Amino acid sequence: MDNRFIRKLENFTRFSEADLKALEDASAQGIRRLGAREDIVLEGDEPRYVNLLLEGWACRYKQFQDGRRQIIAFFLPGDLCDPHIFTLRRMDHAVATLTPVTLARISQERIEAITTASPRVAETLWWAMLHTTAIQREWTVSLGQRSAVERLAHLFCELHLRLRAVGLTEATSYELPVTQADLADTLGLSSVHVNRTLQELRTSGQITWKGRRLTIHDLPALTALALFDPAYLHLDHEGAHLDAH
Repeated sequence: MDNRFIRKLENFTRFSEADLKALEDASAQGIRRLGAREDIVLEGDEPRYVNLLLEGWACRYKQFQDGRRQIIAFFLPGDLCDPHIFTLRRMDHAVATLTPVTLARISQERIEAITTASPRVAETLWWAMLHTTAIQREWTVSLGQRSAVERLAHLFCELHLRLRAVGLTEATSYELPVTQADLADTLGLSSVHVNRTLQELRTSGQITWKGRRLTIHDLPALTALALFDPAYLHLDHEGAHLDAH
């Protein structure tokens, strides 16, 4: 099976054989399978493991007592959910599945052993955290400044590049296994507004979303519409100076 975790990390640097073995072994720890719409970690839980998503989609979210929810991150195959979570005493957010998922639960001891043995892996895990933080910043910009159509177009462009980085796209088409309600909770819009915005993108010929597959018909045009600059994703081998030889 293609290891999406390693494939993602190698967008930053290239690993040695020892690094690859350590990452492969970590990816096989504590395998757990969950169905769709199940909590992985609850707000208030004591963090005991780093959850590595091997298959499926998940999200980070906050929810009010009255049921209102804000999705603040999508986790895709190859993503670590909070790699440095052990610095917290209790979780300040929840993580839940959006689809059936397979994940590995990696202990603090294993993370520390891998990063102590390989400064290259340690720096790459910091890159992964900074990559996630950069995405969070861009989502905040979308909520504060982008119009509804710009927000949706920007998210579609981002997901395309993140999925392409782990080998999960076909040209400009990819699986999008979320609901319009999920998109509403992500973009700070109502479901009705999301539906209208989707129709606008469809009518203009920008996208097709049929079943669970999204196809972007004119990526340069959608990129321009979204004011999308991919630099914040840091997927261009910025750790080349660390490459193993």
